Amino acid sequence: MQTDPKPGTLYIVATPIGNLEDMTFRGVRILQTVDLIAAEDTRHTGKLLHHFQIKTPQISYHEHNRHSRIPELLKQLGEGKAIALVTDAGMPGISDPGYELVKACVAAEISVVPIPGANAAITALSAAGLPTDRFVFEGFLPAKAQGRREHLEILKTEPRTLIFYESPHRLPETLQDLADIFGSDRQIVLARELTKLYEEFWRGTLAQALAYCSDKEPQGEYTLVVAGSPSSELVLSEVELKAELTKLITQGMSRSQASRELAKVTSLSRRQLYQLALSIEIGD
Repeated sequence: MQTDPKPGTLYIVATPIGNLEDMTFRGVRILQTVDLIAAEDTRHTGKLLHHFQIKTPQISYHEHNRHSRIPELLKQLGEGKAIALVTDAGMPGISDPGYELVKACVAAEISVVPIPGANAAITALSAAGLPTDRFVFEGFLPAKAQGRREHLEILKTEPRTLIFYESPHRLPETLQDLADIFGSDRQIVLARELTKLYEEFWRGTLAQALAYCSDKEPQGEYTLVVAGSPSSELVLSEVELKAELTKLITQGMSRSQASRELAKVTSLSRRQLYQLALSIEIGD
């Protein structure tokens, strides 16, 4: 049933993450028949359009011009134009500013239609060999070390499989932080260059991943699939937690040290325990 495109509709069109054969028939047809394509990088998308002999005009829509582009695109949609949104690779709106355009269209009661296709996170998860029944997509971690480590502290006890995106130049630092906070024996899968000629899946522990990357310079974009936290952590009440913290502090540990030690065996992060430790009055 080929009823697309409809006037005044935004189409969220998935594009290949590497292999051009992963472009869907419906995706090609939508790009051929809409009035305009909003692309993250018009030069990059231009190569895709040339391959499929698509002549539809493009307009740029990316992180740096989204504030000015959204009103312009909403105006054209309101005038009845059908517009396709594409990113450089994969599903628009996943770790890119496409989300803000979709949000604006929903607020303006403009129809939004997804055209599904390739996605790096789901592609990596499907072949990782880690549990797939429940998982969490985290996208890119903070670039700065402190922010990254603080965020990983929050995720340390997450029982579901975790999925991250990471650039090659930041991969060693991220792996080190993961090993320090999650434990060096946590299982991880490094998925690289998905669907491309040099596609690679590497599987092992975080300690082994660090050794692997020290022997080989990371290249290409990575999707990291990390096993969730084992369910062996202690679950204690607030009273019990305070009692354990008090015991550690009276043994000579600082509040920060006590929080760090207790975080290793409970379901709470060091920061959460430290806040609790600050509320404890320790006598002379």
